[in-house]
Amino acid sequence: MPMRPEDEARLEESKMSFGAHLEELRRALFKSIAALFIGFLFGLLFANDIVAYVQTPVRDSLQRFYERQAERQQQELAAELAASGHADHGGAVVTAEEMQKSGLIVSQYLIAPDDLRRLIEEQYPQLKQATPPVAAAAAGEERGADAAAAPAQTLNRDELIQLRLFQPADQDQRLRVVGHSTMEPFSIYIKAAFIAGIVFASPFIFYFIWEFIAAGLYRHEQSYVYTYLPISLGLFIGGALLAFFFAFQPMLDFMLWYFEKTETQPDLQLSDWVSFVLMMPLGFGFSFQLPLVMLLLERIGIFTVESYWSKWKFAIIVIMVLAMVLTPSTDPYSMLLMGVPLVGLYFGGIWLCKVAPGKRLDSPGDLLARGV
Repeated sequence: MPMRPEDEARLEESKMSFGAHLEELRRALFKSIAALFIGFLFGLLFANDIVAYVQTPVRDSLQRFYERQAERQQQELAAELAASGHADHGGAVVTAEEMQKSGLIVSQYLIAPDDLRRLIEEQYPQLKQATPPVAAAAAGEERGADAAAAPAQTLNRDELIQLRLFQPADQDQRLRVVGHSTMEPFSIYIKAAFIAGIVFASPFIFYFIWEFIAAGLYRHEQSYVYTYLPISLGLFIGGALLAFFFAFQPMLDFMLWYFEKTETQPDLQLSDWVSFVLMMPLGFGFSFQLPLVMLLLERIGIFTVESYWSKWKFAIIVIMVLAMVLTPSTDPYSMLLMGVPLVGLYFGGIWLCKVAPGKRLDSPGDLLARGV
């Protein structure tokens, strides 16, 4: 594309030595770092809320895990009681759905009848049966003689009483993410504040970097940035929201299903979970830039619309491999939740290459040749 006179005059005025370019870059980076530091200070005010909020999905998944576990334990005990000749207690089983509706979690215990009677009588002395003093003394002597002569009592599970205890789900100590080191909560607090600082400062950082780059671009090239930067931000935010509101919960449920399958108890670590929560939306957000990357590669002549169409099967394979790499978890759900939208975005990228305004951009070699 021929250079217009006004572009040529503006670029001529903006020409500077290599050292001057480095000085301008240093200023842009310094202002960006200052903006990031100020954003970090604001992030310190919200870090506690962020850490608490990102634990919400894991608490919900843990609650469902223990509700299913409690239901299964009740069913197993009811089957054992029925097999040993007791009445079938299957109808009295509290299901996971009922626990979820009531906000209560059931814990299953067995207690000896004598222990239960003693606890009740100690708590409510008025319930003790009145016994004449002489009869009580005789009974006491008889029990003492029997205790001295009889061997230790054998524990018989069939004689134990089934006892279910209910507690509010939000008071269950198992529904929490634990820390295993002294500095772990502090480091997570700082990490959350830093991520929040990046979010707060990102508009200013983008502006300072754009201010440095725009001086070496033609006006029509600047217009491309103004057109596609909002699209890029929208795709990034959309990918991050998809990860947080749709990918986390199925992924957690799938991973906790493996705890059930292997009959192990989860004890999730705070730093691992928060790092996972913060990194997974970034992976989704960056991967959703696919249509703009395709448009850029088409505009600089590396690919064409025809090559995109002819290689779509190979592209789907590559997308699924990338989705497997970019999602930190090993479950298929999060991979599919990233891969399937990316396949749609791939075909959306082909459509964007056809309808997007503008002609072929200068290649990197052309940019270097003109001294940008």
